[in-house]
Amino acid sequence: MKAINQLKTFQRILDEYPAETPLSKFLPGFYRQNKQMGSTDRRIAGRLMYNYFRLGRALPDAPVDERLFVAEFLCNTQINSFLQHFKPDWAACVGFGIDEKIGIIKTVYPDFRLDDVFPWVDKLSAGIDKGAFLKSFFVQPDLFIRVNRGFEQNVKIALAAAEVVYKDEGNNCLSLPNGTKLETLLPNQHWYEVQDYSSQQTAQLFKPNKWDAWWDACAASGGKSLLLHDLEPTVKLVVSDIRESILSNLDERFQQAGIAKYQKKLLDLTQNNDLLLHDYAFDGIILDAPCSGSGTWGRTPEMISQFETHSIEFFQRLQQSIIRNVAKYLKPGKPLIYITCSAFKAENEDAVNFMVKELDLNLEQQVTLKGYEHKADTMFAARLSASPAAT
Repeated sequence: MKAINQLKTFQRILDEYPAETPLSKFLPGFYRQNKQMGSTDRRIAGRLMYNYFRLGRALPDAPVDERLFVAEFLCNTQINSFLQHFKPDWAACVGFGIDEKIGIIKTVYPDFRLDDVFPWVDKLSAGIDKGAFLKSFFVQPDLFIRVNRGFEQNVKIALAAAEVVYKDEGNNCLSLPNGTKLETLLPNQHWYEVQDYSSQQTAQLFKPNKWDAWWDACAASGGKSLLLHDLEPTVKLVVSDIRESILSNLDERFQQAGIAKYQKKLLDLTQNNDLLLHDYAFDGIILDAPCSGSGTWGRTPEMISQFETHSIEFFQRLQQSIIRNVAKYLKPGKPLIYITCSAFKAENEDAVNFMVKELDLNLEQQVTLKGYEHKADTMFAARLSASPAAT
C-alpha cells in the first residue's frame, strides 16, 4: 500500500510540475503546500521525480509509471521497497552493473536505446566518451566543496565527527554525498565554497601574475573570481554580470572570503560598453559564457525533456556576440579564459575556432573536463591570448 501511495504522489507532482521550471525550485514549494508529507515522503518523492527525468527521452511511448519503474531500476544500486513492490524481479537484480541492467530492460522493452536518453550525442565535443556520458545520467552527481586555505583540518575533523564519508580529490577539493547538509555540519561558511569538481579544475588555465588586472566578465555569483583570488590574492579585479540580484550574491560570497577591493559593474555584454569601459585594458579575462548547460544536466535531468535543438544555435550566436564585445579589452599577449558548462561542440570548440579566425586570438590550450568520470559536471575550458603588439 505504501508503494502505491508513493506512486500516486509521484503522479500528482508530475501532473502539477510546470515545464521550464527547475525541479529544485518547484519541489520545495510543493512540499510547503503539502505539509502532511513527512521527511521520508519528501525524500522518496524527490528521488522518484529526479530518477524519472534521468531516463531522458528514452521509451517516449511507454506509460509514465512504466518509465518510472525503468528509471528506478537503472538509477538505483540498492533494493528499495518501491521497486520491490512493483518490479520484484528487477529488484533482485538492482545491484547488477549498468550494462547488465540495460540488457534486462531491452528484453522487456526492445525499443529501449541508450542514445535516446540524450538524443544529441552527434553534437558532443570531441573526446567525450559517448557511452560513459550517457550512462552517467543514471548516477546522481556528488556534492563538491573547495576548502579555503588554512581550514583543511577544521573541515575534515567536522566531517569525521559527523561520520560523513568524503573523498579528498586533491587541491583542497572534497567530494561528499549529494544532499549532505553542509549548513549544519560546517557552520563556519568561510571554511569552504560549494563548487563543482570540474569548475575548480578550470583554475589550472588562469596562471595570474602579481598585481595583474583581471576581468571576470560573466561573474554570476563569483565562483571563478574566488578561484583566481585563491591563486593570486594581489590581482586587481573587475567583476560584471547582467543580473543585479546575482551580483548581490557575489558581494556576500566575497565578504565571506575576505575580498574587499574589487570593482563591480552591471553590464549587458551583447551591447557595446565602450562608454563604461573605455579606460580599461586587462591582463586577463575570464569569460564563463552563458550556455545550454548541457554538461550539468546530470544535476538537472529535467532539462533533457525541456531542451530543443535550436537552443544550441541561440547560445552559439549569443556567445559570439559576447566574445566580440569582451576580447577587445584584452592587452596584447594576455590570456582570455573561455569556459562553458556545455557538452556541445558548437558552444565549445566552434567558439574557439571563431575566436581564432575572426578575432585573431591564439589558442594556447583547450580541455574538455570529463565530469562523468568523477560524478561531476562536464565542462569545457580554453586559454587563448591576444596577439602581441607589433614592434
